[in-house]
Amino acid sequence: MVNIDMIQLNYPLHWLVWNNKYDDLDKELSTKLHDKEKCDNRGRTPLMLAVTLGHAEAARILLHHQANVNTENTQGWSVVQEAVGTGDPELLQMVLERRDYQRYTNRVAGIPELLHKLKQAPDFYVEMKWEFTSWVPLVSRMCPSDTYKVYKQGSNVRIDTTLLGFDHTNWQRGNRSYIFKGQTATNAPVVIRCARSYVFSMLGQQSDDGATMMEVDHETRKVYVEHMKLVGEDNEQMILPSEESIIARLTNPIVTTYIDTEKISFERNKAGLWGWRSDKSEAVNGHDCKVFSASNVELITKTRLEHLSESDRARARAPRTPLQSFLGIAEQQENTNNTASEEFINIGNPCNITPEEYFDPDFDLEGKDIGRPKEINTKIQKFKATLWLSEEYPLSLQEQIMPIVDLMAISSSHFAKLKDFIQMQLPAGFPVKIEIPLFHVLNARITFGNIFGLDQEVSNVGRLQDGNKITCLVDDICFDAPPGYTKLGADVRRQFSIEEEDDLLQFAIQQSLIEAGSERDEVDIWEALRAQKPSRPTTPNITSEEERQLQRQGYSS
Repeated sequence: MVNIDMIQLNYPLHWLVWNNKYDDLDKELSTKLHDKEKCDNRGRTPLMLAVTLGHAEAARILLHHQANVNTENTQGWSVVQEAVGTGDPELLQMVLERRDYQRYTNRVAGIPELLHKLKQAPDFYVEMKWEFTSWVPLVSRMCPSDTYKVYKQGSNVRIDTTLLGFDHTNWQRGNRSYIFKGQTATNAPVVIRCARSYVFSMLGQQSDDGATMMEVDHETRKVYVEHMKLVGEDNEQMILPSEESIIARLTNPIVTTYIDTEKISFERNKAGLWGWRSDKSEAVNGHDCKVFSASNVELITKTRLEHLSESDRARARAPRTPLQSFLGIAEQQENTNNTASEEFINIGNPCNITPEEYFDPDFDLEGKDIGRPKEINTKIQKFKATLWLSEEYPLSLQEQIMPIVDLMAISSSHFAKLKDFIQMQLPAGFPVKIEIPLFHVLNARITFGNIFGLDQEVSNVGRLQDGNKITCLVDDICFDAPPGYTKLGADVRRQFSIEEEDDLLQFAIQQSLIEAGSERDEVDIWEALRAQKPSRPTTPNITSEEERQLQRQGYSS
């Protein structure tokens, strides 16, 4: 058993947090050099420990001294999610403010490095088609789809996408561009957002002066200019979370969905009849690809309810439609830990764990923990991911595509999941097509096509062929905002968190599945992430042909 002196020696900040000695904590951080991100034996940083215990003043001190909010504990819960679990709106707002500030500054600071990586790679044009697919009959055609058109020239990047808005129950088309472009005066990166195009450009050397982003609405011919400079702490109010977002978090379950990549293994698919089996190959957009399956792919969804009132719990468990039940939407397997009683609602250590027990790595807490006892529902679904790999594709995954994925993953949930998957040690070759699980019964299928505009001509994109080598030529005009558009100012906009994007995307998918759909009602993935979710949507009566067929087959009750 460890003693108090050992704890103070090895974990001085954690010790002060444990005892909520926030004045001493402030003095310690102001006068001495400490590792603010050091984890204790239970996998918590001082900030994570303060939030879990509900020690708001200690958390405030750590945030003031630049403690990192974007960390997770060993169970995979973030600091923000732990703050939600306390049910304390002031603590949650404080943590969200700093989290959004840190994410914004990290995003701005990270753009020059990503553009610098891309500058070293050959220029290219490629289209990335995203489709949701499902094993459920008649469902896939109602699922979202989107195509990203990627232009790269030097350190300039432009990404065009088809934009479809989500207005409560209807998907609507639009046309936006996003352009990031460097400032010549300061050599800083500039970001121009042009109706679903993203153009990232860096001129000269990297700079900490920031970036300018212009969002161009091609329908209204307006350009919204936003200078993405590194906002100082005195201007944090520019990206404050709204009161509505705080309430929404505290009155809805905490949900996290992720792919467990630790057990995944790859094997070559086989084709042919018994006794004449051979390695399977398929042509994808004119490229011969070896087909591989990734087995032991687990999609894990965890839902926490301990912070909810009885009315919020009842609403979260409200009866679903027969089609939703069949699809397994929001269905969780119960795996509940110690349930919080009213007696312990505002106590950070209801199990009365002593510091000697908590900080002793050899002491078994026997399932007990600090903080409000968690109520966790866990659902594990097993999938087989599939990859189509070409060894002669004219793009480099690491040099050309990964920086694009990194760039998009900064603020895009589905790109973050793709990044996690393709960062693994994949078999040799470029993944011309890849299919991975995303949510519940839905997979994401990403297909690369029209490389260099070879399959279909693209304006301002050309090619130069020297023997077997093809060089892609992308005109400068691709990275300019269209002339004649009205320029307007724009305040710094708070970026959606990964958790919010997952929530919005799942909501959009659910709505598209339970609404009557048609093949022309395709759904843009990005706009699903940007959709305004109703505070409490109601589900209309389903009379679609899809459900009638499901009912006839006996799937509905």
